[in-house]
Amino acid sequence: MAHSAGIVRLMQIFTQLSESIHANLIAGDSYLYILSGLKVTLLITLAGLFLGTLLGAVLCAMHYSGSKAVRFAARTYIVVMRGTPILLLLMLLFYVVFARTRLDAIHIAIIAFGLNSAAHIAEIMKAALASVDPGQVMAARTLGFTRLGAFYHITLPQAGAYARPVYQNAVINVIQWTSVVGYITIADLTRVINATGARTADPFFVIFLGIVIYLFLAYATHLLFTLAGRKTRTAG
Repeated sequence: MAHSAGIVRLMQIFTQLSESIHANLIAGDSYLYILSGLKVTLLITLAGLFLGTLLGAVLCAMHYSGSKAVRFAARTYIVVMRGTPILLLLMLLFYVVFARTRLDAIHIAIIAFGLNSAAHIAEIMKAALASVDPGQVMAARTLGFTRLGAFYHITLPQAGAYARPVYQNAVINVIQWTSVVGYITIADLTRVINATGARTADPFFVIFLGIVIYLFLAYATHLLFTLAGRKTRTAG
């Protein structure tokens, strides 16, 4: 009897799960809506990181400038951006700075994440460069390397190895931070998950699905960085 009851319970769970999958993913092609939200999340993440990495490199270079004013400007930018919540920055840009423009909300989000992530990435770069033994650079210079050559062949590979795991965490953080872009009307993954749950009155299933997708993105990022690290070590 207990065995039969267990089978019946499993069948009920399977039926409920099938109904949830159909209602939340299949009915009305809801899976396409969720995929569109995922596409927006990835677009903002990748474009924002690209912009943030470029600006972060500029900020890092400014840190080593001979001008006190330039170094002060870089430090001020980093302090302000690291201390400003990304949601407030998004709202400031969307509702104030670009309010009278025709700039798309997604483009504004990319700018916001680029500006914000640049401060964190600049700190990552600075810490990575500081981790390289300056004695190795001096030795390379005595062997005839130019300043640029010593940086490219000695400093950059080692700094890249130091920065890789921290930069990986920064990427994952940006993926998670994009969940707030719905506040400026963007239909990202989190917003479409919430809308789907409200439509089907089955929030548990879609929220769990959203968590699984974000976990997948995080572990996919980890895998890509791991493979990149192995390829670099093999090439070296």
